[in-house]
Amino acid sequence: MNELILQAVELMVVGMGFVFVFLTVLVGATTVMSKMVVRFEPAPPPVKPAAKKPATAKPAASNDPQLIAVIAAAVAEYRSRQKK
Repeated sequence: MNELILQAVELMVVGMGFVFVFLTVLVGATTVMSKMVVRFEPAPPPVKPAAKKPATAKPAASNDPQLIAVIAAAVAEYRSRQKK
């Protein structure tokens, strides 16, 4: 029984060591690739400030008489169905 537990502990240590080494290599490779991309990436084009668009003289939707009539009819229809 004692030998079986020693084998289990040995297998656990080897497995955890392998995972640790693999993750360390993975972090190193990712860091190296990141530095390579930053080094060889072309410079971004300069950003030009956006020109201001002229304000349009469009009337507000709340002043549209047709829209007001449609909304009033919809509200009246809704209220009439609620009373039934």
